[in-house]
Amino acid sequence: MVFLCTLRRHDSDKALNKGRQARTVATDLPKVSVAVQDRILLHLLEHLEHADRFVVPHAVTRDGIAEACALHPPNVSRAMRALSRDARVSEHLRSVEGEERRRKTWQLTDTGTAAAEARADVLRETMVLLRGEDGQLLEVPAHEARERLNADIGLLHVLMHAQHEGVLTYGDIRFGLIRRRGSEEDGKPPPGRLTMMAGAHATYHTSPPTTRKVRGREHERATLDTWYEARRPAMLVHGIAGIGKSTLVANWLEAVQDKDQQLSVCWYPCQPWDTVTGLAVSLLHRFGIDDQHDPYDLMSTLPLQPGAQLNIDLWRRRLLAYLTDARTIRDRFESTRRGPPPYWLVVIDDAHHLTAQGEAFYGALLSLAEKTPVRLLFISRRTMQFYDQRDVHTRDVIRELPLEGLPLDVVERWLEDLSGDVASPEDVLERTGGHPLALELLELYGDVIHGDWLRFLDQEILSALPDGERDMLATLASADAPVPWPRLADAIGWEGVPPQHLIDHGLLLDLSDGMWLHEALRERLLREVGSAQEARRTALGA
Repeated sequence: MVFLCTLRRHDSDKALNKGRQARTVATDLPKVSVAVQDRILLHLLEHLEHADRFVVPHAVTRDGIAEACALHPPNVSRAMRALSRDARVSEHLRSVEGEERRRKTWQLTDTGTAAAEARADVLRETMVLLRGEDGQLLEVPAHEARERLNADIGLLHVLMHAQHEGVLTYGDIRFGLIRRRGSEEDGKPPPGRLTMMAGAHATYHTSPPTTRKVRGREHERATLDTWYEARRPAMLVHGIAGIGKSTLVANWLEAVQDKDQQLSVCWYPCQPWDTVTGLAVSLLHRFGIDDQHDPYDLMSTLPLQPGAQLNIDLWRRRLLAYLTDARTIRDRFESTRRGPPPYWLVVIDDAHHLTAQGEAFYGALLSLAEKTPVRLLFISRRTMQFYDQRDVHTRDVIRELPLEGLPLDVVERWLEDLSGDVASPEDVLERTGGHPLALELLELYGDVIHGDWLRFLDQEILSALPDGERDMLATLASADAPVPWPRLADAIGWEGVPPQHLIDHGLLLDLSDGMWLHEALRERLLREVGSAQEARRTALGA
């Protein structure tokens, strides 16, 4: 069962996607945190009508409270002892609906009811995020979420989803049946599609996004073509921020769709707040699962309570059975204009954003792609850990396409199209590393190193690095050639092996003659002057 979200925008809405300069959403998302005792008070307040009843629901038992408040049962008992000492709750032994034996339950006292109402008045103003039908983020008070989602959910449910998942998403299937308020004139509900998962389509695209012009990349296009024609399960395109990964894949996919009209695409742009459950819901929707068609009961594999985790293995097993049932797939899509697709191409953009359970979920998808008509294309700022290198070099299960800066001949052709005096192609390549964004800013403003380019490097790459790793890259930038690791480690006082995640992101290069850094960062780091830079040169020369 599902609630559909109909987000009515008011002037007071805060659309986070618009009008914000130099903002990183990953760090600016509202942090919702509700104390354990506040959760219990809100929950018992929502069940106040069951106070003093002989038969009570499961919700006021220890297990029911733990489930609703996203707590371990022992933590409920611990919190109840403190609340009992303060005379805010009272403990009883009562009959529970659907159970044969009596169980320990709790209810609010008069003092507890007053305390719970006071806390509710404060917590209802907590700002939470909603993602609307068009993908926009809205920041609203928690008490408005119920009306905006047209959902019969309480304040605690809203806060728990916000705390554990960050964003309440349009079309979330865990919010129960849709509840719409009719107009006063005719008593009829406003128009809308009241079908299960109807909002899931807002989270992905069925065609690649519109991109800017792609310069060069002929070899990379050929690599993608070879992978596509070979029908191998998966491909990973990785490179540093802004190098043109999504642009390349979108441009390539647009040409593929022009040739293959039957291809079914699911382009899922991962956001910093995304969860495994959100991606799983979108994929089920794209594969044709809805309230009218769920022969393998895939809906029941999704977590319905806030804070619960997706049972990845059960989800994978049932989806595998569904996707390999040719008759079921044919019956599902026979009424559509194109009929059943030959296979699905799932593009997961910014795949590195999905951290919690992400690697395990990607591994499950890869296992699916080996046995079903599903192909995967991951776009990431780093290499991934959900597969073995034997899957790349021996088994040919997944292929890797690292993206680097544009070569000299492409830079030369790009500069030939520009008017006026510009730097030589060799100088531009040395100072920008052939990074497409730097070249686009050069085309717009005529500056080889534009301020926006430097700010991009700071915000997207350098500011997220720990001081020790940033100092390592800055020390390498002061060198004229690759530096052997023992010498570099001694210069900066580093213990152990090179930082793996810098290598995974392509920022630190392990070459045959030593360690080096991505050329796009070198010019930025060399702009740091003073005693620190001199100390780095001295340490390397020692």
